[in-house]
Amino acid sequence: MATALARAWVASGLVAEDHVLAADPVAAARESFGFPVISDNRAVVEQTDVLVLAVKPQVLGSVCAEIREAVARCKPLVISIAAGVPIARLATELGQATRIVRVMPNTPCLVGASASGYSASYHATADDLALVQRLFEAVGRAVAVPETLLDAVTGLSGSGPAFVYQFIEALSDGGVRVGLPRELATMLAAQTVLGAAKMVLETGRHPGQLKDEVTSPGGTTIAGLHELERGGLRGVVMNAVEAATRRAGELGQS
Repeated sequence: MATALARAWVASGLVAEDHVLAADPVAAARESFGFPVISDNRAVVEQTDVLVLAVKPQVLGSVCAEIREAVARCKPLVISIAAGVPIARLATELGQATRIVRVMPNTPCLVGASASGYSASYHATADDLALVQRLFEAVGRAVAVPETLLDAVTGLSGSGPAFVYQFIEALSDGGVRVGLPRELATMLAAQTVLGAAKMVLETGRHPGQLKDEVTSPGGTTIAGLHELERGGLRGVVMNAVEAATRRAGELGQS
């Protein structure tokens, strides 16, 4: 995710390539990032105006303990993409006066199609929020939400790509089942999902209305929809989002 964000920000012209600096403890990761990468987290803090914490929630505590003094001294804007970790915990770890924005992007930022939600600490300024909006609009769509909804954003759009990939794979499997070559079936499945998503976003119409326009009386689509209803697709997807949201909250508490 860190690599995808950095590359997108440079490609969009928001950040100069020679203004990107990262830290990673793994030598192989340092070699593959594509920008200058060092092993010292504190040195990154000392050279930055905007610090992105792109780490797993399980290691966030140790990282924050390492950089706390440097953050207090250098006062960067801190952007955290650690899933489930609340602003209150970040402020406790880094200092209550730290300007913090918590963001939940998703992996389609790799292709400029991310869906991100973000929320800010009390000390973050209007300029900080405008900067975060510009940065994450550069990799897709970004929306400010109350922090109480960020775990839900994680469960829906953070984990959602994996759910959609599985649906695309299932569509492709169905195509193969009825005789299509695998490569063709996967392309048709992926393009169908892409086109349907664009219809929802660009027309602003309810998905149910768009569905009904494809569904002729006694036709092929209603036959397929009947099978999806019989299999409980709606309930399963809703349960998946709920489970992912619940897990995001658990990660933040731990």
